[in-house]
Amino acid sequence: MKKLFVIACLFFAFYFKADACTGISMFSANGSYFQARTIEWAGSNLNSVYVVVPRDFSQTSYTPKGKNGMTFKSRFGYVGLSVQEKEFVAEGLNEAGLSAGLFYYPNYGSYLLYDEKYNSTTISDLQFVSWLLSQFASVEEVKANINKVRVVSLMGGDGKEAAIHWRVGDSSGKQIVIEIEKGVPHIYDNPIGVITNAPGFQWHLTNLSNYINLTPVNPPAKEMYEFKVNPIGHGNGFLGLPGDFTPPSRFVRAAFFKATAPTLATPKETMLQCFHILNNFDIPIGMNFPENEIPDMPSATQWTSVIDLTNKEVYYKTFYNNAIRKIDLKEIDFATVEYQYHALDEKDSQEIEALTF
Repeated sequence: MKKLFVIACLFFAFYFKADACTGISMFSANGSYFQARTIEWAGSNLNSVYVVVPRDFSQTSYTPKGKNGMTFKSRFGYVGLSVQEKEFVAEGLNEAGLSAGLFYYPNYGSYLLYDEKYNSTTISDLQFVSWLLSQFASVEEVKANINKVRVVSLMGGDGKEAAIHWRVGDSSGKQIVIEIEKGVPHIYDNPIGVITNAPGFQWHLTNLSNYINLTPVNPPAKEMYEFKVNPIGHGNGFLGLPGDFTPPSRFVRAAFFKATAPTLATPKETMLQCFHILNNFDIPIGMNFPENEIPDMPSATQWTSVIDLTNKEVYYKTFYNNAIRKIDLKEIDFATVEYQYHALDEKDSQEIEALTF
């Protein structure tokens, strides 16, 4: 338990510098539905792995006191992308087409206090995604069962300083955001298909009204007395789009990038489109630290994932290797496969193709 507590402390120690995950969703013309996201962490390498979890696999949640929380058996097999510890799934997809992911929500969310009397229904916030993926096939099932568990922070207390909120979607295209405040879960439908971090999700929706003037169309030239004022270049219609890396600015930017993106014909084209859009949210490592404190990492954006909920495929690339990798859940027999985990990168480098003439 001491090891876990140290890991949790390190994991949360840099959240002020790492609070920058961005999520979007897209449809292709044939109806395939995608959820995509970045994961940022500027403090250290998250040592991320992918895990393959079979049906009927039993897990026990950590609590602030040890590995003594609720035990749950997988109704569905799933694949997850985990951070720091294999149990801490940050994003994943199950064989029924349900996808879930965690996003930081500091100083706005707050959980119930840990009470060992309720260990049989207690789950840590960092394992909540694993529970969702292992148990449910649809957003409606999640809504109906969310009050059956007590989400707690491994740090003890109400977890407010490093709280999490969650995005959950299913293959029908339904998507919700779950935020826990003072121990009470609040569930919001997500009509925009975008999520970042704090403040609350409803605040972000309201904030979009401040940018209602933005348009992909350049304004026409304008006469000012005897002087003709012309647009200075393409993109004038989006003048005022916020460009910083704060959660409100990223939410606005992601919402407008998504809203103006064309609907593409095929799942492959849409998958690549998701990666292209999210490239705009990569955070250079130097943006998070003073010059003499910059960690030896290529980027604060450690990996980007795109999940095809319709065709049950997980795609990802990392800050070490921009080559896109695919895990096809249809190729996995979750009745017989063994629980396993593997590093996202076999090596911390990317091959460069040398062109010959």
